[in-house]
Amino acid sequence: MVPAPSPAFSGLFQPFSGENLFLRGHFIPSQLAWISDSSPMKIIQKSRQVGASYADALDSVLKVSAPGSAHDVFISSRDLFQARLYLQDCKFWADALQASCLDQGEVLLDPRSPVPALCLRFLSGRSIYCISSNPNALAGKRGHVKLDEFALHRDQRLLFTVAKPVTTWGGQLSIISTHRGVHSLFNQFISAILHAGNPMGWSLHSLPIQKAVHEGIVERINAKSGRSESREQFLLRIRSECLDEDQWLQEYCCVPSDKASAFLSPDLLAPASDPSCLKSFDYLASAKNPLFLGVDVARKSDLCVLDVGEKIGDLVYDRFRLEFSGDTFATIERELFRLLRLPQLRRACIDATGLGLQLAERARELFPSRVEPVTFSAAVKEEIAYALRSDFESRLLRISPDEQLAADLRAVTKEITSSGNIRFTGQSADSHCDRFWAKALRQHAAHHRPRASAMVG
Repeated sequence: MVPAPSPAFSGLFQPFSGENLFLRGHFIPSQLAWISDSSPMKIIQKSRQVGASYADALDSVLKVSAPGSAHDVFISSRDLFQARLYLQDCKFWADALQASCLDQGEVLLDPRSPVPALCLRFLSGRSIYCISSNPNALAGKRGHVKLDEFALHRDQRLLFTVAKPVTTWGGQLSIISTHRGVHSLFNQFISAILHAGNPMGWSLHSLPIQKAVHEGIVERINAKSGRSESREQFLLRIRSECLDEDQWLQEYCCVPSDKASAFLSPDLLAPASDPSCLKSFDYLASAKNPLFLGVDVARKSDLCVLDVGEKIGDLVYDRFRLEFSGDTFATIERELFRLLRLPQLRRACIDATGLGLQLAERARELFPSRVEPVTFSAAVKEEIAYALRSDFESRLLRISPDEQLAADLRAVTKEITSSGNIRFTGQSADSHCDRFWAKALRQHAAHHRPRASAMVG
């Protein structure tokens, strides 16, 4: 049943403004950013159940309800049931805005086609049409197009091919979806935005569950559901209800999944897990066995990770890991040098790419027999990544089972570029797989003597 009109909403949305105090209390910032984005093409990769479609329904009503609205809105959902849910949200916002409309039920967009659409018609003369996933239903139309849960559509390429021309005369194209594998057209769009200079000109939005929680969605869910969960309790519950890490990453963390393309498969990682691995710094200070260190350097956008392993016989055990996010170089350097002074620390491989160059060179000057700066070229990344995988395959590693490390290890994928070269990509909820590269550098330190030159690559 559609909620009754609420006078509290009256007059608040014309014209729409993300600075409206009521809106800022009703929506989280990422929802407001999506609604207020008027770019010709916008796309959002999102977690499940973070209110993206609910917010987008307001955007649809705003587009058609104002006097003089120039275009209809066409929403393509994955099935008729989802189309009905979206239309319910539109009816709620129409009532809230006191924008008179008529629910016309099922109509035929084209008398020659049997594909039905659910129609909400407004006094402005414009309509919102919710249709199922048949791409042909959009052929010949003109207006705004929203492709909801795009990655779940049966033929994404045909749907996009038919949908894009609909917006030629001033309409907006919006794509809203959770990921469904690395090989989907949806993920190809995201990858091109992030790694290929965004040639199509998308406006990209990302809303993983962690971001939604940070922006206050748990409090809104509590108010609706009657729960009183803390943010931490909410995340732990959602994570525990997933079948595995694969589901958690894809459905909630905006990390596309394809087990066949993961560089480190779950079957490789599971036997290496050892809850007793990690130890304190005091343990390292009194260690009797050789210690090895890998350092992946970053300052602001990524993590800086210091990973220490202890080699006992042929096995290397995770012993100590430090992570920095936005910390000063002085702080990172202080902790790095504390580790380099450990009596049993035999070798450290430090990322000397970009920002890491100064840190690696200074460490090399002070600890010349222990430090090997490593410049990340494509060839070097390939070498140390495959060496790390070989150690997992040979059962020569014991790793901490914590979720953040597992997410980084599983998120790394191998791609073949158009020129035939190998490129490693991947992103977890809070890093660009920085824990993976720190561990790969650590294993490189454990297996290779420093080269004559100060740099590798």
